[in-house]
Amino acid sequence: MSSSKLQRLLRLVQLLQSGRSYRASDLARACGVSRRTVFRDLELLRASGLEVLYDPLEGRYRLLGEVLLPSANFTLEEALALLTLCHELGDHQGVPLWGAAHRAALKLESVLPAHLRQQLAQLSPAIHIRLEARNPLNQKQHVLQQLLRAWSRRQAVRIHYDSLADGGPILTKLHPYCILFSRRSWYCIGRSSLHRATRTFNLGRIQHLELLEERYRIPAGFSLRRYLRNAWHLIPEPGPDQHVHLRFQPLVARNVAEVQWHPTQRTRFNPDGTLDFWVRVSGLWEISWWVMGYGDQVEVLAPEKLRQMICQRVQNLARLYRLAPTSPPMRPHLPTKTPATRSSSDPTAKGKK
Repeated sequence: MSSSKLQRLLRLVQLLQSGRSYRASDLARACGVSRRTVFRDLELLRASGLEVLYDPLEGRYRLLGEVLLPSANFTLEEALALLTLCHELGDHQGVPLWGAAHRAALKLESVLPAHLRQQLAQLSPAIHIRLEARNPLNQKQHVLQQLLRAWSRRQAVRIHYDSLADGGPILTKLHPYCILFSRRSWYCIGRSSLHRATRTFNLGRIQHLELLEERYRIPAGFSLRRYLRNAWHLIPEPGPDQHVHLRFQPLVARNVAEVQWHPTQRTRFNPDGTLDFWVRVSGLWEISWWVMGYGDQVEVLAPEKLRQMICQRVQNLARLYRLAPTSPPMRPHLPTKTPATRSSSDPTAKGKK
């Protein structure tokens, strides 16, 4: 057997025993060969006694059980990166899956060569990592575990959810498509029976979750990127994308320009030190709160709808800080949602007024 073929088979085994499942096209791309070659390699692995499993519903392959032990042949840079991330981030910062990663790091550290452990001990105190505030999901870890179990089994769930968009508690049946940690918390994206659409749910607002016997399939065309479109963060709104033009004052211009806030952003410094910022977003609600965070250091030049949203909130803020407000604050604009249609035969609609 040639060395290139042996390396390819080892790469294939490494992928298949990672705990994930792969389509033949994914394996072919990762190994740099054709699908036909991948099929031949899979048959060779089976003939050698490895249990290569195929899921006909998902069209994916995986290995049953562990085949190879992980290699401890790490470079100093690789070991430093893994151990620093697993130790330095810390459980108190609410980093997802930190507990399991920390235990894995301890196991890895114990099998490293002595000279590498010594170098790590010298370098580790120099590196510190601080993250933004996060939702620790206090007493909600079981919700995350149940959703992961439901997703792996393609099992529907029924959730009681404290919905901000719907103005109160709702009851809906959910088909989990994706579980995502972003910025501050965990989210589940999936099909909601109440809304008859794919929606985003914050795990911290799930009050109760029940596993159902009903099975579901993730649509072949679903992907997180396609669902989010060009949302500023997590909530895409119906309708065409909006072209936003902002102008930041010199005090914050460099800070804004140094960060890649969105994949579509463009920036340009002006002779007076201000910064013009362009971005294309699928909805204005989320970006409006980001704009508000810069206060009087940013002006919305377009679109007019976003400019009016900011004006409304500035007026509300002015009323809030008066000793004797002349009128109650106006309600902040919420993104337009697909109307929730309830059927009398849908048991998930019970209890929702």
